[in-house]
This record gives sequence, structure tokens and C-alpha cells, in this order.
Amino acid sequence: MTETLAALLIFLLPLAYSPGPGNMVFAAMGARHGVRSTWRASLGYHAATWLVTLAIGLGFDTALAERPVIARAVQMVGVLYVLWLAHGLWRAGAAREVKCAAPAIGFGGGVVLLVFNPKAYMIIALMFTQFAQASGLSTVGVTTVFTLNNALAFTLWAAVGATLTRFWARPETAARLNKGLALMLATVAVWMAVG
Repeated sequence: MTETLAALLIFLLPLAYSPGPGNMVFAAMGARHGVRSTWRASLGYHAATWLVTLAIGLGFDTALAERPVIARAVQMVGVLYVLWLAHGLWRAGAAREVKCAAPAIGFGGGVVLLVFNPKAYMIIALMFTQFAQASGLSTVGVTTVFTLNNALAFTLWAAVGATLTRFWARPETAARLNKGLALMLATVAVWMAVG
């Protein structure tokens, strides 16, 4: 089991820690509002991650594969949500202003981010093709390891975002940071749309 767990973590390393829709949203939230502001969204995202991962591990991915129209609709809703977040960042001024145009998303926003992120579904399905029959790890075990590893990645990305804010604390530079983060999120949305 120890070897299987190590293999799973090595497999997840580039997937969980490389830039993607979730990581970029949490980096932007960390930059905009600080790391502590991300905990509600992270809790929502990762509660949904655990449930969706378990469902995929138990066969939900097959059901979506048989209904490509529904899968595409889920994908496009995710694209629109990430674009909405990018729009809020684009319009935002300096970090931590009293009237913030890009509020931190909460528990429900975190759930929405996961549910409408088709890239997450693909990563999860890929993970189960490699580890579904792994000795010593049940579907629940793989689901839990995946979720906890992903939560750590999001926390690190939020910290990176918060660190960027310290370097760009003046209103002029904060606006540039927000616009840069917005463009990153918009790029992620395009990537989600064509993926």
C-alpha cells in the first residue's frame, strides 16, 4: 500500500500543482483578499471534489461519456463561471479596498467551481484508470488522497497570490496585478472551452 500511495502522489504532483482553473482562481483570491479569505471556497470546492471523485470512481464518468451534450453543457457553464470571475478581477481596483469589485467566493462558489470544471473530471477519470485496481487503496482511499492533495495545492496557490500582492501593493500596480490575474483566468476559460 505504501508504494501505491507514493505512486499516486507522484502521479498527482504535476496535475494538482500546475496552473489550472481551480489553482488560478485560488491564486487570484489569495492575491485579492489574502489566504484566509479562501477557506470557505476551499471547503466548498473540496467537499464537492470528494463527492464528485467518489462518484467518478464508482462510474459517473461512464454516464457522462455516454451523454456528450450534457458533458459539453457542464463544460460551458464552467467556462462562463471562470469568465465571470475574470471579469470581476478586471474591474477591481487596489487590493483589499472597502468596496471590492471582485468579492471572495464562498462555500457555494467553491462547489460551483468544481462542479462546472470539466478538466477536473478528466483528471479524476485519468487517475482512476491508473489506480482503480491499485492494491491496498480503495476508491474511498484514492478519493480522499486526491482531495487532500488538491486542498494543499490550492492553499499554496492562494499563498503565492497573496505574496504577489505584497510586491504590488500600490493602487496602480494592484490594478495591473488584477488585470494580469483576470487575463490568466480568461485564458484558463478558453483552455476549458476548447479542451
